[in-house]
Amino acid sequence: MKPILECQGLTKKYNNFYALSNLNVTLERGQIVGLLGPNGSGKTTLIKLINGLLTPTNGHVMINSMAPGPETKKLVSYLPERSYLNDHMRVEEILSYFSDFYDDFDAGRAGIMLKDLEIDTRSRLRTLSKGTKEKVQLVLVMSRDAELYVLDEPIGGVDPAARDYILRTILTNYNENATILLSTHLITDIENVLDRVLFIQNGQLSLNTTVDEIRTNQGKSVDTLFREVFKC
Repeated sequence: MKPILECQGLTKKYNNFYALSNLNVTLERGQIVGLLGPNGSGKTTLIKLINGLLTPTNGHVMINSMAPGPETKKLVSYLPERSYLNDHMRVEEILSYFSDFYDDFDAGRAGIMLKDLEIDTRSRLRTLSKGTKEKVQLVLVMSRDAELYVLDEPIGGVDPAARDYILRTILTNYNENATILLSTHLITDIENVLDRVLFIQNGQLSLNTTVDEIRTNQGKSVDTLFREVFKC
C-alpha cells in the first residue's frame, strides 16, 4: 500500500527566511502522529503545504502519490488553527453544507457527537463560545471517512473537561487504515494516543520516531524529551 504522505526535499522560503528547509518524511497508514515543535518551527507551514494552501519553493509533497489538489482534498480532512466557518450559519446548516460538499461525510456520526457535547444544532455559530465553535469544527472534520486527518491545535481552545472527550472522538472516529497528523503544544494531554512523533526545529526535522522507542530506549515521556530538546 502506498504511503499516505511523502515529503522529499520540501522547502518553503519567504524572502531570506526558510520556514521549511529540505524536509524529508514519509508517513505510513494507520497511525496517529504528533507534529511537535516550538512556535515558528515550521509546523503550520508544513500543514498548509499538505493542504495545497502554499506552494513549495523546492521539493515536493505527495498525498497517496498525488500532488495536493482537488483529488487529494477528497482524501484529506483538515482542521485549521483558525475557524473558516460562516458565523451567521446555524450548526444544522453547516452539517447540510458538509453533507453536500463531501461524499464521505457522515451526518449521523456528526449528530451523535454534537449531542454528546450538548451543542444545539439550531444555534447560530456566532452565538457559541470560542471553545464550542472549535468543538463543532472538530466534529465536522472527524465525521469524514478520510484517509489523512490533519489537525492543527485541535484541543488548544477547549476546556480541560472536554479534552478527554475530544481525544476519544479522534480515536474512535477514524478507520484503522487512516492516519492522523496532529499538531499541538499540549503534549502531556495527547501523548498517550500517539504512535509516532515528528520534532521540527527551525524548519528541519530533528526527530522521527515511535513513542514506544522514546519510552523504551530513553526511559522518558514524549513531553520530557520535548522539553529537553527544545529547552522549554
